[in-house]
Parts: sequence; structure tokens; C-alpha cells
Amino acid sequence: PYRKHALICVYGKTCPTQDSETIWLALKQRIRERGLENEIRITKSGCMGQCGNGPIACIYPDNVWYAALSTGDVDPLLEHLIEGTVHEPCVYQPRDPGNNKRPAT
Repeated sequence: PYRKHALICVYGKTCPTQDSETIWLALKQRIRERGLENEIRITKSGCMGQCGNGPIACIYPDNVWYAALSTGDVDPLLEHLIEGTVHEPCVYQPRDPGNNKRPAT
């Protein structure tokens, strides 16, 4: 029923320590301010198996994953959700499919 869906990782080992919940909340508020909450869904996600590359977000149905997000990326993410413009600087390019967690330091 939603035109777009953003999943924001707020759990796992690293995303919660990287301000991911602030990104989720800001994006959710901006969608609500524009009256788009029935078209675009912003959801807290569990760990996406990419610890150390976050905060991570993925946008569906576009199948675009974003990594290393900051609060400064909220507006470009919003533009992607509304206009479809991909925020290239944060597009996640994993080494290979599957588990791309970084080793604990």
C-alpha cells in the first residue's frame, strides 16, 4: 500500500551508536510534515548484517541501500523518497553479496 518504504537500521552492534535513531525520527517527521505518511513508510529495522558500515538504510521498491549516513543526509534521503533521486554519495557498495560486517576494532 506504500509507494516507497525506507528501512532504517536502529539495532545491532554499531548503528545504534551512530545516531541511526535520530535519522529515523527526522525522516519520519519530515514525511509526516508533508502529509505523505500514507504513501511513504519509514520503519525502524533490526540489524541488516552490515555492522560497521552504518547507519544503514534501504529504500524499496528501489532496492537502493545507503551506508555511513548522518543527520545531514536526511534531506537527500527525503528527496529520494519523494522524487526518486538517488543520493549517490551514500549509496552502499558492498564487497560482495551477503555478510559485509567489518571486523570489530
